[in-house]
Amino acid sequence: MRPLWKGSVSFGLVNIPVRLFAATEKKNVRFRYLHEPCRTPVEYRKVCPTCNKEIAMEEIVRGYEYEKGRFVIIDESDFARIPAETSRTIAIVDFVRDEEVDPLYYDRSYYLAPGETGEKAFQLLMQSMAEAGLVAIIRIVLRSRQALGVLRVYRDSLALETMFYPDEVRPTSELPQWNRDLKMQESELEMARQLIANLTAPFSPDKYTDEYRAALLEIIDGKIKGEEVFIASSPEKGEVIDLAEALKASVEATRRGASKKAAGDKKKKTGAGAR
Repeated sequence: MRPLWKGSVSFGLVNIPVRLFAATEKKNVRFRYLHEPCRTPVEYRKVCPTCNKEIAMEEIVRGYEYEKGRFVIIDESDFARIPAETSRTIAIVDFVRDEEVDPLYYDRSYYLAPGETGEKAFQLLMQSMAEAGLVAIIRIVLRSRQALGVLRVYRDSLALETMFYPDEVRPTSELPQWNRDLKMQESELEMARQLIANLTAPFSPDKYTDEYRAALLEIIDGKIKGEEVFIASSPEKGEVIDLAEALKASVEATRRGASKKAAGDKKKKTGAGAR
């Protein structure tokens, strides 16, 4: 794996060189839209509906829609007024117990590995956290954005989970209302308990597979083997002219032109002598 980020973990007065790697990857089956009659991939262009023309990237500015149809423009000088987030440090803010962090806050997962000269300090931090049974709340700057995160021991290394900020988690009060005061019969509760007990098993992630993706890939593979394949046509871009052939043709054309001119001059002289 290639590191996405290089920096250090700030642990008190100790800075531990580390490298950050993506821990997960999406394996969704991706499709492209084709124009059905010719099977050509559809292009997506940036078009201004007012000017009715395609626009270049340099003509595009950022606008914040504060009301429906009303925008304020934010340009580079506005961004320059914000303190730059260029830190390459994972700053440990607090140590907390893992069960105190609601999984709802988790966003994306990464692995951490020690950088050069950082192996001993990295191992010290990892072992100390494991023995204390704690995780670290951290701040990190990724892609020019300050993110909140959790640093925790994962198997034989450290994992970093970026987190949503509290104001990014929607409250349950926004959910549709329902009657939460319904009384359950004891017999119903006992049956539910038995069902849960029957389905209880140790967590083994290897037994869970994306059956939909597997079935879809099987269909795709069958179509490929059955040669139900369409070659995308390319838009006409005009005739491609070979330079050497063009030069050769030009020489031949000028040679023929010169021969015709010489023949014409000879004919004129012959005609003039006859008179």
